[in-house]
Amino acid sequence: MTTRDGRSAAVDDARSALVAFGRRLVSEGLAIGTAGNLSVRVDDLIAITPSSLAYELLEPDDICVMSLDGRQVDGRAALSSEWPLHSSIYEATDAGAVVHTHSPEVVALSATCEALPAIHYAIVALGGPVPVVGYTRFGSRQLANNAVEVLATHRAAILQNHGAVTYGATLVQAFERALLLEWLAHVYRLSLAYGTARILTTEELDDVAAEAARRRYGGLSEGQAPR
Repeated sequence: MTTRDGRSAAVDDARSALVAFGRRLVSEGLAIGTAGNLSVRVDDLIAITPSSLAYELLEPDDICVMSLDGRQVDGRAALSSEWPLHSSIYEATDAGAVVHTHSPEVVALSATCEALPAIHYAIVALGGPVPVVGYTRFGSRQLANNAVEVLATHRAAILQNHGAVTYGATLVQAFERALLLEWLAHVYRLSLAYGTARILTTEELDDVAAEAARRRYGGLSEGQAPR
C-alpha cells in the first residue's frame, strides 16, 4: 500500500474523492484559497489533502497517504499541518472521513458565541447544540485534543477564531454535516436580526430524534445518539 504500484483500489478511490470534494469545499463557500482540509480513512491509513496547494490544482497523486501516527507513506505534496486533528478523530471515533472548514458563518459565530444553539431541529444530526472549542493554534496537539473531547458526544465541533470540523461514516456524510453546520450558523445569525431567537429545548430535540427514528430518517435519528 505504500507504493504507487501497490496502492489499493480503496486508497485510489479515496484520493479521487478528496480531489472532487476539495473543489466543492471552495465552490460551496466552506473555505477559501488553500484553507481547510479533508481526509478519508482506509484501514490503518489516512488519505488527506496536502498543505498549501490550491484545490483547483489538486490531482490524485498530490493527496497524501499517511499512517495514523503521521508518517507520510505516499503523495507528492507536503502533508497537511492539521494531520494531528484528523488522526486524533480517527483514533477516538468510528469516523470514516473528516472535513475541516473555515466557513465564514461558523468562524464569525466562533468568535462571539460559546455554542451554536438549537435554532432548528436539524441540529440533532450533529448531536445537538454544537460547542465552541477554546482557541488554540492550528496544527497543535491541544487543538486536536480539544476537538476530540467535543466529538465524543457530537459529530461536529466549532473551533474558536478558526473554523469547524465534522466527521461521518463517509466523505459525503462528513461534507453534508459541514454544510449543515454552516447553514445553521447562518440561520442563527439571521434570527438575531429579528430579535431574541427562540431556541429548541432538550425535550423538543429528543422528540424530533425519536420521531425521526420511527420514520427511519437516518440523517436525523443517527444524530441523537452520537457514536
